[in-house]
Amino acid sequence: MAHMNFKRGVLSVAAGLLFASAAHAGGLERGGYNIDLLFDPSDYAAEASATYVNPQRELNNVEDINPANGAPGGPSDGVRDTESYWVPRVGIKAAIGEGFDCMADYSQPWGAHSKPGVNWAGANDNTETKVESDNYAATCSYKWAVGPGQFRVIGGVFYQEVSGFKERLVRPPVPFFGTSGIGRLDLEGDGWGWRAGVAYEIPEYAVRASLVYNSAVDLDNLSGSIDLRDALPVVGTKYGVSGFASMPDSLELKVQSGIAPDWVAFGSVKWTDWSQLQVLKFCPGPGANPITQPCTSLNLLYRDGWTISGGIGHKFTDKLSGAASITWDRGTSHGFGTQTDTWSFGSGLSYAATENLEFRLAGAVGILTGGSSGPQTFNGEPVGNDVKYDFDDDFFAAVSTSIKIKF
Repeated sequence: MAHMNFKRGVLSVAAGLLFASAAHAGGLERGGYNIDLLFDPSDYAAEASATYVNPQRELNNVEDINPANGAPGGPSDGVRDTESYWVPRVGIKAAIGEGFDCMADYSQPWGAHSKPGVNWAGANDNTETKVESDNYAATCSYKWAVGPGQFRVIGGVFYQEVSGFKERLVRPPVPFFGTSGIGRLDLEGDGWGWRAGVAYEIPEYAVRASLVYNSAVDLDNLSGSIDLRDALPVVGTKYGVSGFASMPDSLELKVQSGIAPDWVAFGSVKWTDWSQLQVLKFCPGPGANPITQPCTSLNLLYRDGWTISGGIGHKFTDKLSGAASITWDRGTSHGFGTQTDTWSFGSGLSYAATENLEFRLAGAVGILTGGSSGPQTFNGEPVGNDVKYDFDDDFFAAVSTSIKIKF
């Protein structure tokens, strides 16, 4: 293989571009997990990034199909279901002794925000749902020479906090009592996870292949409350509930290689175990009255997610590099929910202001493919029998900016 001249910015913008393109993946994925900073050849590096995502999912032909709900009214077409969001990330990497590298980072791997509001035909199913997360991780690796390159083993741990709420129209509003009819579920929990992986690199030719597994995070202490006080004051109560959920494990393969002087190709394949999130039940403790203090559930019915990305990068000058990519994400919804397949197309630029300071800007646009959602059956039980709707192909856009300091 002939020697090829590469600038670090080519690979840096490629990593940021894949992150921007995959920031609206299936399930509850937002930022996911990213340890690319660990491979930075500098002895010390710090990076901060922020990604803005604006999905435009709209629901049509909405129909409340549960007679017990009554008629919530409101529009049944052109209902905006999604909200825009930010995904921050901060990381610090250091070389420690011969062959050892370690990094610490903060991210928000999981999240969701649906807010169709009260004034739509499916308000009995959802008026607003929001999930947030915070992830604190430490990851280290050890590398040694093997053949023309170096082999690396990777390991780490992370602590995760997850919280969220869901509101829906439980009963019609009662103006005389000043009630909105809204019931609310609040939840929060935390847990630990770990990661392990391997990588092989030939830095001279920008060759790297890595395979990293991230464990599930069991939220054994997931608990919160159901608040029905604003639904009907006569019988409405607020009471504690608890349950269990596990944030998914994942396995990701990333590859990159120089293909010509100043050119690099890159790609990735990721599997995420979203199918473990099906119907999550939350109930009060023993002795609760099932009439005034009923259980509730979050119905997700996810299937496993697959994300495949690929692209090319080019060094234009010693300071300026660019990249372009395409990403396919298999939707986690299949007959229930709105998370169908997503196609995204991205491009980005990296500017090395100095040897130690780099700025990066990446963007992506994509298509959320159409589909429909309606009643399903899970373990012999009906699920999603409150509302059904359709949705067409919709649009989303993402913009990511970052700054890296290395020395």
